Amino acid sequence: MTDQSKIKILVVEDDPDMMEQMKVYLESENYEVVAASTQKEAEPLIKPGAFSAAVLDLMMENPDSGFVLSHKIKKMDAKVPVIIVTSVTKETGFYFDKARDPKAWIKADAIIHKELRFEQLKSELKRLMGAGGGGHA
Repeated sequence: MTDQSKIKILVVEDDPDMMEQMKVYLESENYEVVAASTQKEAEPLIKPGAFSAAVLDLMMENPDSGFVLSHKIKKMDAKVPVIIVTSVTKETGFYFDKARDPKAWIKADAIIHKELRFEQLKSELKRLMGAGGGGHA
C-alpha cells in the first residue's frame, strides 16, 4: 500500500547496483521512489503531479539522456527540482564549470559527480525542496 504522505522522487539510473543503492537510501529517508532504468522507460512517467523531484543519471542509452529528461521535466513544470548524477568527469575529464552557470543550458538544478555520497544527495534534495524535503507536490 502506498503512503500518500511520502514525497515521490523519480530516479532514472541504468546501473542496477546504483539504482538499488539510491532506492534503498531514499526509501530509508522516507521518500517514495518512482524508478526507471532508461530514458525510454522514464519518458512516459513525466506527467504533472507524478513526482516532486527527479534524480537522473546523465549517460544512459544516449550520452545526453539525463539532459533530455531534465529538459522534458522542466518543460512540464519548471518548479520540479532536477538533480543530475554523473560520472562524466571521471570518465572523460569534462567538468561542469559552475562559473558558466550550467543550469542555463542544462535545465537542471544541481549536478552531483559520482562517486555519489548519499548525504550529498539528501542535502541537495532538502535544499531544492525546502528544509523539510517537501516543497512541491
